[in-house]
Amino acid sequence: MSVIKLLCATLGKATAFLAVLVVAVAVVLKGLDDPEPVHIARMASDVKRLEENFRQQNKSCFILGASGETGKMLLQELLMRNIFSKITLIGRRQLNFEGKEFENLVQQVVDFEKLDDYAAAFQGHDVGYCCLGTTRAKAGAQGFIRVDHDYVLKSAELAKAGGCTQFHLESSRGADKSSNFLYLKVKGQVEADIKALDFDRYAIYRPGVLLVDRQESRPGEWLARQFFSAVSAVCSTSMSIPIQTVAKAMVSNTVLQPEHKFEILENKAIATLGKSD
Repeated sequence: MSVIKLLCATLGKATAFLAVLVVAVAVVLKGLDDPEPVHIARMASDVKRLEENFRQQNKSCFILGASGETGKMLLQELLMRNIFSKITLIGRRQLNFEGKEFENLVQQVVDFEKLDDYAAAFQGHDVGYCCLGTTRAKAGAQGFIRVDHDYVLKSAELAKAGGCTQFHLESSRGADKSSNFLYLKVKGQVEADIKALDFDRYAIYRPGVLLVDRQESRPGEWLARQFFSAVSAVCSTSMSIPIQTVAKAMVSNTVLQPEHKFEILENKAIATLGKSD
């Protein structure tokens, strides 16, 4: 019995310590948070009205990376809000969906190593969403560069040539083409290369740690998400964000009319837009 009591006491102390640690980290991160995006909040108040106007224009869109966590959530959000007359999924394999809401989806299966042969799949879309990506652990350094830079950039080039005027790219907090870290460097480089294509409207989303239960998850990623989930419950932080919020923000931002054709939305701005509906 004494062993059980000792174990309970130890667990109790560990839980208390973790709670204190979470609160302490939350306070520190609060001081490092992104500045309040006042202009984003002001624009977000008009989302519902602008959505209806956008819906009447019968526009079409495509999604790259619809099989990933953000892509799946983005697709659900687009279907629910019904702002496009046509949604096309472009990917390396056919996806299976159940439910009437998916009946009118168009799917284009492409070989990303030979994208020039599939230029037709990128024609005739008004808006493009890119949630395509992998990890260095899964694909290796060169594989990561090929997917997160080469595939993404080539897709954007074909979309622009095919008439797409608005492009939305999911990137990462800290993306910087001058970074010494491969992940952040590649993300920053593809951001810059797509900007050079000169879309009529180009929006980059730089979320922090994505709070989601991935189907494929390494222990370190799982632990990080659990930690930041606990921190986010204590205070808002620029270090993490629920994946549903990112998807909502991407859809809401589609219908907005910003002052500039190019914009970067950091974590705080994404959170503001994602809560606007």
